[in-house]
Amino acid sequence: MLLILAGVMKPPRLSRRSTAHSRIGVAIALYAFIAIGSAEGGLGVLLPSIWTTYGISPATVTLLFISQITGYVVAAFSSSVISQRLGLARMLLVAALTLAIALLTYALSPVWSVMVIAGTLLGLGIGLIDAGINTYIASDQQNATLMGVLHGFYGIGALLGPTIATFLLSADWNWRSIYLVFASIVGLLAIAALWAVVTNYRPLTKPIATDDHPNAWSSLRQVVRTPVVLVMGLLLLVYVGTEASIGNWAYAVQTIGRDLPTQTAGYSVSAYWLGLTIGRFALGQFVARLGAVRVVTLSLLLLLIGLLCWWQLPQVWLSLPLIGFALAAIFPTTIWLVPQRVAPAIVPAAIGLITSVASLGAAIIPTSVGWIADRAGLEQIPALMLLLAIGLLALHAWLVQRPAKSLP
Repeated sequence: MLLILAGVMKPPRLSRRSTAHSRIGVAIALYAFIAIGSAEGGLGVLLPSIWTTYGISPATVTLLFISQITGYVVAAFSSSVISQRLGLARMLLVAALTLAIALLTYALSPVWSVMVIAGTLLGLGIGLIDAGINTYIASDQQNATLMGVLHGFYGIGALLGPTIATFLLSADWNWRSIYLVFASIVGLLAIAALWAVVTNYRPLTKPIATDDHPNAWSSLRQVVRTPVVLVMGLLLLVYVGTEASIGNWAYAVQTIGRDLPTQTAGYSVSAYWLGLTIGRFALGQFVARLGAVRVVTLSLLLLLIGLLCWWQLPQVWLSLPLIGFALAAIFPTTIWLVPQRVAPAIVPAAIGLITSVASLGAAIIPTSVGWIADRAGLEQIPALMLLLAIGLLALHAWLVQRPAKSLP
């Protein structure tokens, strides 16, 4: 797989100034996002099987999301420090092993409480990978396309996750065996990171730091006192929570709340991730033509339309890929804008904090949605997502009004 990414698929052409980004380094970064995308994307299809196995309710199964919060918080406040001290490759190795152990525990846990505890490791692994890779790619401000492609590969992973889960469940596989497949996918990332460490592959082993502000702890203290960073973190927290809530709950909404056939529901979730993937691969063209800020604005307006259709037209499953397409640009474009909105010295710490705080949304918001749906009914989830989209639009409007160095 990594050889295919490095050669056959050929990452986007890198500018001469992008000396930190070699072909192999980009291939490993892209595969890392496939790995975390598949691990996260498959959960939504597997949730009903999990709560049936353990005899728990949809509200109780949200403990799986809550347990991830601790790991995300640790990643938020340590990713920039770890990457500076160890370099990206060693941090990726630790993170991939942590994530693989969490997925293996999901597959093998004899009791529900053990699976819940493993969620902390899952949150830590995903948080560190997300922060490290985003910082690595965002360091090249000459190539917005590469950021879009990176998150497009997350979409590929998130598309593969529910597709693999739906296909294997249809073939009478147990959900535990499916998690072994996901653990194997992450295991390949650990092997790639180990290769980079052993060979001292310089693009991934050198510490991520700036000459202006080499102390990661000092940068972190400055970041948490910067309002624009905190608002970007909040925006992406709500965004990730919205994306994850739809990915995790859409299958249950379509099957249990709306009585659609299981295969139709499963593949409609895959279509949601397909829409997101297509949008991210097209991101570079949209940014070049419209500008980054305008792309986010238009994406949020399209998101409102898609969610309104999902809420009011329950039988029209095409609303899900439209929602995925609308969501596509928001995260990568916001990350790409970080070096334009904050001082260069604190960019690594800012991206590390923003991406890891954003990961909290994958735990907090789907959990809250699950609790509300347990009382109000699964069919109310589309309306809840519409409210979150309105909140995203308000946060984006605040950021647009703030002065920045060079907003396009």
